[in-house]
Amino acid sequence: MTNHLRRLLAGLTLFLTEFTITLLLGIIGVVGFLALGREVFDQDAATFDAAAFQWARRLLGPKQQWVEAVTFFASRNFITVAGCLLIGWFLVLRRHRWYSLLIPVVALGSITLNLVLKNFYNRPRPLLPLVSASGLSFPSGHAMISASFYGLLVYLVQTHVEQRWLRWLLTSILVLLILLIGLTRVYLRVHYATDVLAGFTAGLVWLVVAIPVLKRIETRVKMQFKNNPQLAEKQPE
Repeated sequence: MTNHLRRLLAGLTLFLTEFTITLLLGIIGVVGFLALGREVFDQDAATFDAAAFQWARRLLGPKQQWVEAVTFFASRNFITVAGCLLIGWFLVLRRHRWYSLLIPVVALGSITLNLVLKNFYNRPRPLLPLVSASGLSFPSGHAMISASFYGLLVYLVQTHVEQRWLRWLLTSILVLLILLIGLTRVYLRVHYATDVLAGFTAGLVWLVVAIPVLKRIETRVKMQFKNNPQLAEKQPE
């Protein structure tokens, strides 16, 4: 077996291991956490959601094109393209293999976990949406994906941007984008406010679970490369 094939198989094994372990832990953690919040379906939650629809309408006013533009930044199509570009950046230009695996694990895991949670709660979407929307409502996929994907970008910014002012500027922009995406989902009446809050919570819990687990796996794999003469070629950071 050639060294190139060994590296390819090792990378594929690492990806599948990371994805499987973090997905299982994420499902257990997020489902367990959100199971405690089933009261979102009671009358108090209904009152809160109705008030949130009115508040979003008063805040943003009549429907504007920028609202749909903001919500697009958490669509699966955009996240897929953005994720592929980031993977290419870290894999080809920065030669940072761990980040090139971390990004798809976080993104794909968030999407998969969201589908599991939607089918677990089976909550219909709000009536009279301002744009077309399909599928179930709880938790919000846009909110969950934005919290996990852009939350990952916040982690990368905080970890690698040296200039303090730039680090916090980029962090503030990313956090504002996450909040705006959630707000637009309520404004467009494609999700209840409780869907969005649950999506934010699930996305952040998934991120908090995924990053430490993946770092531990990466450390162990690097040690195996160092201890195995046949695989001990120069590895990216």
